Amino acid sequence: MDARPPREQQAPAEPPAALPDAAETLRRRLSIPRLLGLDRSGPPPAQTQAGQPLRPWTIPNAIGFVRLALIPVFLVLALSSSDGTGATIAILFAVIGWGDYADGIAARVTGQYSRLGTLMDPITDRLLVISGVVVCWRFDLLPRWALAVLAARELAMLALGRYGIRRGVELRINWPGRLAVAPVLGSFFFAMAGLPALGEALLYLGLTLALLATAMYVRSGLRQLGGEQKP
Repeated sequence: MDARPPREQQAPAEPPAALPDAAETLRRRLSIPRLLGLDRSGPPPAQTQAGQPLRPWTIPNAIGFVRLALIPVFLVLALSSSDGTGATIAILFAVIGWGDYADGIAARVTGQYSRLGTLMDPITDRLLVISGVVVCWRFDLLPRWALAVLAARELAMLALGRYGIRRGVELRINWPGRLAVAPVLGSFFFAMAGLPALGEALLYLGLTLALLATAMYVRSGLRQLGGEQKP
């Protein structure tokens, strides 16, 4: 019989805490819905919040600067044409419009979010819409009453945006506003490409979504201001 004392049974070592799967995190960040802006889950990037530095020198902001610089080029070419239509005019307008998706994708791929990008993108988008309104109004490419309503809405949003920034109100783009962009810009593109019937149908759809989005922005802003006034 073995007289040696039994060995103490040692409790099995606990496995190390699981480390975050970097590959899985990267895969989620670069998924197609996330890259295209369809997946907006999670909080906004900290770099885009009020009070953060502007950080102008980023790849997404470089795309934004190019978009902004191309708007007057588009206006000169379109307004100096005979009828406001043509491949060059329509394609240049489309490039500026699609640049909004390009800088968003660049921000998500590189992680170079910035406060300046958050402020600059909606201003550039509204300037592009107003430019499209000017061209289509000048050459009577789309119904002028609808263009007037759309232009008034965009100018009102610019004014409300500046007022909100001064009062510390954060108005994040909502789904009607996000969905309105494609038909509104598409209406100008097809009108300038010589397809006014399709452009008119898209304009009515985009205008409806844009007005719904505006009502939601106003309600959200009033709620935030009302919350600030509570003791």
